[in-house]
Formats: sequence, structure tokens, C-alpha cells
Amino acid sequence: MLNSRKKKPADCNLSQTMMSGTEEGKMICAHQYYSASKPRIGTFATDSMALFLRPLHICKNAVKNISHYLPICHRRDILTGSCIDISHGLDEEQLQIQKVALDFAKNELAPNMQKWDEEETFPVEALRKAAALGFGAVYCKEKFGGTGLSRLDASVICEALATGCCSTTAYISIHNMCAWMIDEFGNDDIRQKWIPHLATMEKMASYCLTEPGAGSDAASLTTSAKKSGSDFVINGAKAFISGAGKSDVYVVMCRTGGGGAKGISCILVEKGTPGLSFGKKEKKVGWNTHPACIVSFDDCHVPQSNLIGEEGQGFTIAMKGLNGGRLNVASSSLGAAHASIEKARDHLKVRKQFGKTLENFQYLQFRLAEMATQLLASRLIVRNAARALDNSDPSSVALCSMAKLFATEECFKICNDALQMFGGYGYLKDYPVQQYMRDTRVHCILEGTNEIMRLLVSRDLLTDR
Repeated sequence: MLNSRKKKPADCNLSQTMMSGTEEGKMICAHQYYSASKPRIGTFATDSMALFLRPLHICKNAVKNISHYLPICHRRDILTGSCIDISHGLDEEQLQIQKVALDFAKNELAPNMQKWDEEETFPVEALRKAAALGFGAVYCKEKFGGTGLSRLDASVICEALATGCCSTTAYISIHNMCAWMIDEFGNDDIRQKWIPHLATMEKMASYCLTEPGAGSDAASLTTSAKKSGSDFVINGAKAFISGAGKSDVYVVMCRTGGGGAKGISCILVEKGTPGLSFGKKEKKVGWNTHPACIVSFDDCHVPQSNLIGEEGQGFTIAMKGLNGGRLNVASSSLGAAHASIEKARDHLKVRKQFGKTLENFQYLQFRLAEMATQLLASRLIVRNAARALDNSDPSSVALCSMAKLFATEECFKICNDALQMFGGYGYLKDYPVQQYMRDTRVHCILEGTNEIMRLLVSRDLLTDR
């Protein structure tokens, strides 16, 4: 039904390769198979393509209905039923949502992951297809076009999508965080103006907090917004902004009052506003499917009606947004780690040294078991934090910080260990494990460094109650 699998080259039948030929020949053949078996962009059959391009926001029931049209055989996860089954513990609705995301990851993201990374492509078409499934405003309310799902649902979606392309999923995560901040704190006029377009990803959003001189100490930011008539006049610069230059709206934290956190407000700045400009595109180790650069404001006039929430509420809005952002980036790490284990497992069954396949070496068996344990522990702590955030648990900030800290570090280790299992082949860009490793490394830095996560957890523990 879905034409997502190219025929293997005639001179490279994988089953024959595993049974005969020299060891060098086997690895060369497997290398050719990995490279040649990637489907081209746009390999959906017409009926499935129409499904992904539906111009509407999908609520739970709609996702459930749509998923019945997606064959079970197209689920990407070969570890179903194993101890790290990605669907374990989910209810029926979440399983259906996950199935849609996994199928999209397999058919639209995974085949293009390497190409997008190498060419530094911002895959607008794929992003909008994801949005057509309800992934553009996942936890925004349905009133203005959001999907109306929970934070746990969002975690499940991000993990599933990241099995296909971690970098592209990360941008979807940032976009969703911005959409939620507008939906949660904006007035009805702002919600009506932006949420419908953000939900379809017809318009895309970027989060602007970090500055060249204000990273972890975000409350020391200096970008200013001063009133002039009915406008704010913004001056300053933001650094490392994902989607900068491509996004259509920028959620900007700037200083409207005195020093410290209470002097910060949140203002929307639209692309094309006079005084808004962008620096050179940064050359990054990973996350290459969306640009990052300096965003500069030089006497940038925006209407005071673009204020989100109240004056002085910006830092609180930014931190509340990051709670969900931390869960999403941790969930993206889960997806990359799960895919890496999947590929490492397959490699151990094919690669032969000292007269036997690698799966028969006890050290590698033990290491694979440790990786699986790291992954499952990470998934459990992330989903626990998501439930806490859904339930407005008083400890949700610390739990989200714990989840981000633990999952991003452990999942990066998993990706790195998977690369090691591939040996020299793992270091080639023809194999996806190196890209999962590169893309997950930054997760330990952004949305609050893991050092700050440790600070937030310890602060919670040391607070007298």
C-alpha cells in the first residue's frame, strides 16, 4: 500500500550476504544496502498522501479513526513485544496516536534524515504534513485550532517522530512550545490571529530567550523594549535561535522594567518587521535540519498589543514554556536512543568477527542490556514527569528537570555506544547512528543546561516545607 521500501540492489541481497561471502564483502554489501534502500522523498501512495495532507487539526478521536487506515505492518519499531517496547504502558488512544507518529517517522522522516542533514535542509513540506496530523499545536486548546492533547501525549509523539529524525522533531518541539505560550497566556485576539496558523504550520515560531551574554543566567538578559506611543521599541540581540530567518513569528523575552526576572516581558515580533534582522547561519555539529543564528533588534517597533500576558510576566511565561520544552527534548532523545538500539541490535546479528556474529560476544550482550535498561529508565522518568505536569503537581518543575537531566544524558550515551558497536562503519555518515549521536548531544545543553537542571532539583530538595 505504501511504497516506502525500495527493492534491494540485485548484487546485494541481504539474506544471501549473511549466509555467504567474505567478511569484508558482507560489510561492503551491507553498506551498499543501507545507502541504496533509502526511499526518495514523496514515496507515499496517493491514498496515504491524502491522509497526511488533510488540512485540519486532529483531536484524539480523529487520530484514532485515521490510524485504522495505517497498516500495522508499517510500524517502524521491530522491538514490539520486547522489554523496551515503545508502546508499553500506553492506553488505547495513546497507542493509536503513537501509531500515526511512528508511521509518519518511518515513511516521511527516516528516508530523508541523512539528506536533510547533509544539505542543511529546512523541510517545510514535511513539517506541514506533520501539522496536518495534529502535531503543530499538540497541547494547545481546541478552541482556536489546537489538537488539545496532554503533555504525556506530546511526549509519546515526540519520541515516535524522533525515531525518524531527531533534529526535525526538535524544531517541532520548539514550535509547539511557542504555540502553547501564546495559547496559554495570550488574549483571545492574539490566539485567534496565531493559533490556527501555527497549528497548521503555515506560520512557524521561534523561541527567543538566550542572548550572547545571557545563557544560563537568563534573568540577566538585556534586550530592551521601551514604550513609544502605541508601540514597543525593541533593541538587543538573541543567540542560538532555532528557525531564525525561516520562522514567521518570534516569541521574544525582553526587559520592559527594572533588573532581574520581574522586569522581563514576553512580546511577539513578526518576520518582516522593520528593525528585525538575522546574522549568519551557524555551522552546527547536529540539528542541521533547521537553521540557527543571531536575531537582532535595532529600533524594532512592534504594537503594544503584541504583549503576551502582563508586563513583568515574561520570565514566568518563559520558564513555564520550558517545562514542556524539557520534556519534549528529553522525549526526542528517547526516540533517537530507541532507534540506535534497534540498529545496533540488527548490526550485532549481521557483523561477524573471530568466526561468529557479534551477538554471541558476552560483553556486547551485556552492553546491549545496559543500553536497554538506560532507555527504559529514561522513558519511565520522562513519562512520570509528563503526568506530573498534566496534573499540575507542585513538584513538576523538579520532575521535568530530573527527566531532562537523566534522559538526555543517558540517551546520548546509548547513541554513542551504538556507534561504537558499529566500529568504523558507525563513523560513516551513510549509517544513521552517528547522526542520532550528533543530534542528541545538544540536548544536554539547550532548554536549560543539565547543570541548571541539577541546580533546580537540588533547590527543590533543600527547600523547607
